Amino acid sequence: MAEGLRERKKRQTRQHISDVATGLFLERGFDAVTIAEVAAAAEVSVNTVYNYFPAKEDLFLDREDDAIGWLASVVRGRPPGEPAAAAVLRALRAEIVAVSPRLGLIDGYDRFMRVIDESQALRSRVLDLRRRSAQALTAVLVGESGEDGPLPGLVASQLGWVQAHVVEFVQHELVAGRTAAETSRAALGLLDEIEGLLSEKVLAYAPA
Repeated sequence: MAEGLRERKKRQTRQHISDVATGLFLERGFDAVTIAEVAAAAEVSVNTVYNYFPAKEDLFLDREDDAIGWLASVVRGRPPGEPAAAAVLRALRAEIVAVSPRLGLIDGYDRFMRVIDESQALRSRVLDLRRRSAQALTAVLVGESGEDGPLPGLVASQLGWVQAHVVEFVQHELVAGRTAAETSRAALGLLDEIEGLLSEKVLAYAPA
């Protein structure tokens, strides 16, 4: 279905507010910028900002829903016979090879990460995002296996750790001054090391 005028206007307004807010946060830091200042810079009311972004953290982490659902989506869409861990490792390799912004593989992303590092509120939000991502993956594994024990959650937590460790490595390398292309090559080696640390039980769990 084609996007209607009203929906397009709302999407454009939301993106405009987010872009303006991100620029202010990058310039001055997350904690130093108020919602009122974002509204003034975006030339909208404070109520309009809150209509699109219920919390201040939503302005900076505006693609949170996609991040939370990514692991679950990868596992849900894997081909027949592929274990959950293999699907996640394959998808992460594809993102790394593609030098994908999804993993933060973009030159200049270190500025974005410094804003998060300097804000306790954003750091807490990122940790909560990872927890919710693991919960979403657990739900997929429980639904597929019918297991009511701890194993689906344990596997989901391990795969969430794999993704988080790759992302943290990328962030560290970019902050250290590496380019996105250099970091991509190093991240592939890291992922091979991580795979070697996973147990056979995890690697073979939940074939589609």
